Amino acid sequence: MATILITGGTGLIGKELTKKLTSKGHVVNILTRTPKKNNEFRWNVKEGFIDKDAFNNVSHIVHLAGAGIADKRWTNERKKELIDSRVKTATLLFNKVQEYQIPLKKFISASGIGYYGAITSDKIYTEKDKPENDFISKICVKWEAATHQFKHIDIPITILRTGVVLSKNGGALQKMNTPLFLSALGNGKQYMPWIHIVDLCELYTKAIEDNSFTGVYNAVAPEHQTNENFTKVLSKVINKPVLPMNAPSFILKAALGEMAYILLKGSRVSSKKTNSSYNFIFSDLVTALTNIYNG
Repeated sequence: MATILITGGTGLIGKELTKKLTSKGHVVNILTRTPKKNNEFRWNVKEGFIDKDAFNNVSHIVHLAGAGIADKRWTNERKKELIDSRVKTATLLFNKVQEYQIPLKKFISASGIGYYGAITSDKIYTEKDKPENDFISKICVKWEAATHQFKHIDIPITILRTGVVLSKNGGALQKMNTPLFLSALGNGKQYMPWIHIVDLCELYTKAIEDNSFTGVYNAVAPEHQTNENFTKVLSKVINKPVLPMNAPSFILKAALGEMAYILLKGSRVSSKKTNSSYNFIFSDLVTALTNIYNG
């Protein structure tokens, strides 16, 4: 069994992944600014510090750390934080792996489908497509470049470009499921590539256990859903009404500023490459949401 070091291990995905890995007999160490448990170790990016004990017997690193994209308005300061929390953390790990001469077998990192930009188009994006030039894309490009550093020291990498993560314990669904009603956003025609958290954790586990599962993969379910369709399916599953009028774009832009465009734009993202190596447990939205709310 492997010993895995996880950054962002106290977040939504990190907690679920830790449960999954420990249930299979793996050992999980977690990097956090405020360690409280025996398997938690301190790190501080500003100080360039990672507790050396965090690397004891570690063969794999899973890099999930990063400030929440949609948690705050995108001021210049926040934009810097969104990039630094992903890129500087990866670079610190890269430096410490070399400094401590850790015999790492693989470095596995999150990324986002934002790599392809926030665009609504007829195109279905694959891993071979070039990035866009908007802010959300620039975050992902820099994030992935920091991961690619590990290839320079002959450590294999896996990058999972992740869509909207569906979970009963928080994340996007919690924000969508307002107390009284649901509402589609803007014209509702923007696509929402999504993935059930169970499938996402399975993909991270596969990246750890399968040496051939390397490179870049889109972590999105095979089924394409527009924001409007997604809202209707959610409405049926949780038996909550949908407002007849979508939330207007101008209100979202006024409330959220530049960040609104990641909610108002979105294209289809292909899971074909991922599907060639992995069979999704939740490949359609009805099954995924039914599991989350009624499972």
